[in-house]
Amino acid sequence: MNVEETINIGIKNAMIEKSEVKLEALRTIKTAIQTEKAKEGKELSDEQVIKLIQSLVSKRSESVLQYTQGGRVDLANHENELIDIFKLYLPVQLNDSEIEEKVKQIITTIGAASIKDMGKVMVAANAEFVGKANPKTVGMIVKNLLTK
Repeated sequence: MNVEETINIGIKNAMIEKSEVKLEALRTIKTAIQTEKAKEGKELSDEQVIKLIQSLVSKRSESVLQYTQGGRVDLANHENELIDIFKLYLPVQLNDSEIEEKVKQIITTIGAASIKDMGKVMVAANAEFVGKANPKTVGMIVKNLLTK
């Protein structure tokens, strides 16, 4: 079963459970998928759906920051609830040490020696970590390892 089918089943279950927050989160994902399908003109792969969900998490995280700074804790809490539900449909996230270990392997495989090779390493790393790690975190780790 692919991610999109899992989300559709989740929507049905949320309706049965009468869980409004879960239903809102899953419908948000479904809308993002439908919009992207319309742009692409074809079905999306699981990797593309995962990237969409990660994008939603990132956008909502920024909203949490803005709401918190604006003193709207109620809205920030709601956004955090949605983020928690989005994350249920993402693969298990790697921690920094796991990312660093895999990046070291990629650097060795590619033969990267300096920061000039960061582009090559990032291409390989992004392919390796699809849905498993935040690309910003991966970028920082790659940069740190290449500047040592």
